Amino acid sequence: MATGLATTLASPRGVLGANERIRIGIIGVGARGTELLRQALSFPEVECAACADVYQRNLENARQVVPNAASYPDHRYLLDDFNIDAVIIATPQHLHAKQFVDALQSRKHVYVEKTMAFTVEQAKQMRAAYLKADKLTVQVGHQTCSSGQMADARQFLANGQVGKITAIQMHMYRNTPRGKPLWYRPAYPDMTPETIAWKSFQGDAPDHGFDANRFANWRLFWDYSGGNVSESMCQQLAFWYKALNLQIPRAATMTGGVYLWKDGREVPDTMHVSLEQPEELLVNWDSGFGNDQLRISEDVLGSHGTISKSQQIRYLPQKVNRPDGAEILGRAVTPPNAHMLNFLDCIRTSKQPNCSFDLGYRVSIACRMAVESYLQRRTVRWDPQKEEIL
Repeated sequence: MATGLATTLASPRGVLGANERIRIGIIGVGARGTELLRQALSFPEVECAACADVYQRNLENARQVVPNAASYPDHRYLLDDFNIDAVIIATPQHLHAKQFVDALQSRKHVYVEKTMAFTVEQAKQMRAAYLKADKLTVQVGHQTCSSGQMADARQFLANGQVGKITAIQMHMYRNTPRGKPLWYRPAYPDMTPETIAWKSFQGDAPDHGFDANRFANWRLFWDYSGGNVSESMCQQLAFWYKALNLQIPRAATMTGGVYLWKDGREVPDTMHVSLEQPEELLVNWDSGFGNDQLRISEDVLGSHGTISKSQQIRYLPQKVNRPDGAEILGRAVTPPNAHMLNFLDCIRTSKQPNCSFDLGYRVSIACRMAVESYLQRRTVRWDPQKEEIL
């Protein structure tokens, strides 16, 4: 682990020394949760004490990674362990709020996957718990906030060579072989009421009878997911919300539909979002699951130059205003597992993490505004006084 990890931490176990192990628990050990678990365990000062998941198979798979960790079907049993310092929450988005609040009330540091909050009301519940969680670290899982590209972007922005920014254009396109719908997962025969804690999975979502397809493919249903807005737009948005310190949008408009994958999904496979920012700039994001020609990219458009970000990030001058300007290629590097490393570093140092609660909150509200616009088939607006979507 990086040598910058310091010596003090207010935790349920007391103060951790510089070389003392950080004991983590993980809530949600599906594919993404297991990936985050492996990231945390890549640092020698970390050990996993417990895993929690509503699906028995996920707990059995997790034992292959951490055979000595305790296993629980309910996250509250994990949080009762006084010796756990921090938890990773990698569950469907509609469950984040309760697990986040419970974890902070149990005096655990929290890494919560994106999108941080599912609804405005849940975001407020999480904020109330966070404000009471003195000296506890919260990292939101927008990993690009820890990338070297952030340092490059800030350098490009620092000296005025971009000029007045009026628009950000973002794309996120994917494709899959014919007959293999994006995101679709098989419902395994062992997905039964006996192996899945269905009531716990549903949380505060509308009640449905047991449905293995809804469990396996929760990303396809509005009850549990914000679709690709909450899976991908949030990641791209978080980077520029951080780099430019953007606030919650004044207005959001989302259009699109299920144009390609007629497999019972509710969330669109083709979509466009427009966010009117109070900083007097327009954020446009479009996405589709049937053609990857445009791939994943973002362009910040300023009067004096453009910041273009994809696999690399670069500055390109607008010659009309900077005739002598030259293209600059970003060169900052990203350490392995940088976002998780930053979380662990902040636990020990009490520094502000790279993706703070406030940033996660603003991105969550922006995403929910887009979803509400799509569902209500109209432009929605944000009331900053009432903190409500109108």
